[in-house]
Amino acid sequence: MGLREDLDRFREVGEKRREDLADFIRYGDLGGSSREEINVPVKIVSLPSFEYDQRDQGGVGQGDGDTPDVGQPVGQPQPQPGEDGEEDGDEPGEESGEHEYYEMDPEEFAQELDEELGLDLEPKGKKVIEEKEGPFTDLTRSGPDSTLDFERMFKEGLKRKLAMDFDEDFLREVCKVEDISPREVFEWAREENLPVSMAWIEDAFREIPDDERGTWTSIEEVESEVERESVQQKIRREGIKHVPFRREDERYRYPEIVEEREKNVVVVNIRDVSGSMREKKRELVERTFTPLDWYLTGKYDNAEFVYIAHDADAWEVSRENFFGIRSGGGTKISSAYELAAELLEEYPWSDWNRYVFAAGDSENSSNDTEERVIPLMESIPANLHAYVETQPSGNAINATHAEELERHFGDDEDVAVAYVNEEGDVTDAIYEILSTESDTDE
Repeated sequence: MGLREDLDRFREVGEKRREDLADFIRYGDLGGSSREEINVPVKIVSLPSFEYDQRDQGGVGQGDGDTPDVGQPVGQPQPQPGEDGEEDGDEPGEESGEHEYYEMDPEEFAQELDEELGLDLEPKGKKVIEEKEGPFTDLTRSGPDSTLDFERMFKEGLKRKLAMDFDEDFLREVCKVEDISPREVFEWAREENLPVSMAWIEDAFREIPDDERGTWTSIEEVESEVERESVQQKIRREGIKHVPFRREDERYRYPEIVEEREKNVVVVNIRDVSGSMREKKRELVERTFTPLDWYLTGKYDNAEFVYIAHDADAWEVSRENFFGIRSGGGTKISSAYELAAELLEEYPWSDWNRYVFAAGDSENSSNDTEERVIPLMESIPANLHAYVETQPSGNAINATHAEELERHFGDDEDVAVAYVNEEGDVTDAIYEILSTESDTDE
């Protein structure tokens, strides 16, 4: 196998691993992983080995002894007769492949999920943890000579030269017009936007020889008989002998101050634990929320998690109890958001990114969604609010919470609603949630 075939195999292995990851999220046992280490079951495959291309028949690496032969895998001994890796009776493809676990940290998990689902979430830091010097892009009027921006100063001086210079020879010819006065020459020059002073014109008049006075009958005659040279033409002909610099042209470069921001996130997970949330619904919630936790852990420098369970009342629970707890009470979703607002006071919006994820079967107390939940969601600043409805057996008559949220928020970029009725819906729900977040900081 040649190098090109090996690279193709490596790409296939990467694609297969992402497929394994998606299947793991939908159907695998999530309990065997922790927030710091995700164990993804993968089917063992024989990884490709780099070999010399069959077309390379000469050059370095060819020869006898310990030197590899054409087609021999690099770093592997040449098979001896009777040692080709097969035993009598073996037929390819008769045995099923074994499974092992591929260990990945949350950062790698987030990267793989981005590639699998086509996500592009780039967290923004909020809390400033360090200010440091960046590139010398800013300018000030004073500084050490070593930081003087000479290129800028030269450009300013050159612009001044272009604005102040004029064709002196042509203006001297104007001064030779019959019976013209220095004042008349000055006024004509001002009309022509020539940057000449009255003193210069008076000096030019005094320097004209008597026999050259009255050479021209009018300025029009001068313009028709004498070719006027532009400043650009003069510079091209003579070059730049003098650039009029001024103190005000001096600028000194100093480094831009760059703020290093720590990417902190707090994730509030809310789950309905009322009597209607039976085992299958609880499992779908876990299958959706757990990868979200892993993903955000991998994306942020510092991730904190808060878990809230609720029936008609709400209380904070540990992660270990969050997915398994069950209550026999009724349902009042607003109680969870009231508690979330209270707990989030420890995580100021100015310093923390916030995600509020809630899940349940969309059953809620009468009018609670419209009168309490929606106003609470609007009052809690967050990168994203999301609600996941789980109804494996189809919608119940009074399961309207998700629909009411969709109807109220519509295409709001800070609110996502997803439906998970079976395991196959999980990755679509995760994509719907993570692709909804807007790009704004505030």
